[in-house]
Amino acid sequence: MTIQLEEETTVQFDFDCRKLAKDAVSYVLDYEKFPYEAQVSLTLTDNASIQEINSRFRQIDKPTDVLSFPLLSLSKAGDFSCLAKSPEDNFDPDSGEAMLGDIVISVPKVFEQANEYGHSEKREFAFLVVHSVLHLLGYDHINPEDAACMEKKQEQILNAMGILR
Repeated sequence: MTIQLEEETTVQFDFDCRKLAKDAVSYVLDYEKFPYEAQVSLTLTDNASIQEINSRFRQIDKPTDVLSFPLLSLSKAGDFSCLAKSPEDNFDPDSGEAMLGDIVISVPKVFEQANEYGHSEKREFAFLVVHSVLHLLGYDHINPEDAACMEKKQEQILNAMGILR
């Protein structure tokens, strides 16, 4: 598994964010029984930059905590059977890894939301990575049923990681 991590802002976590990101991605992929080696791009940025991206891609002109940009051609969330049918669309020709997509996290939002929700920055960061990887695997939370499914998965994965509220 490859995590391409770029820090566009000062990152002063009291934990190893690269290791935690890799662990979180790995736990999600194991939980979802993802059958391939994978790669994810993770960018850690500030509120101004994520606001610009949010405005450009979602037409929402305000900062957000995390953005996910899936690259896989999935017909249904969590169904990976179609990936091998289009290897040129889904796999890096150099590494052979499935290209899950890009995640952008606002570092200031990690601190802000950890404080707001009364848990650690480590828990908030892990939650945002898990949440985002589920999006990369086709899950969403637009309607109540999908939101409940995604929330259950997030909680189970974080519990399995030993990262509790």
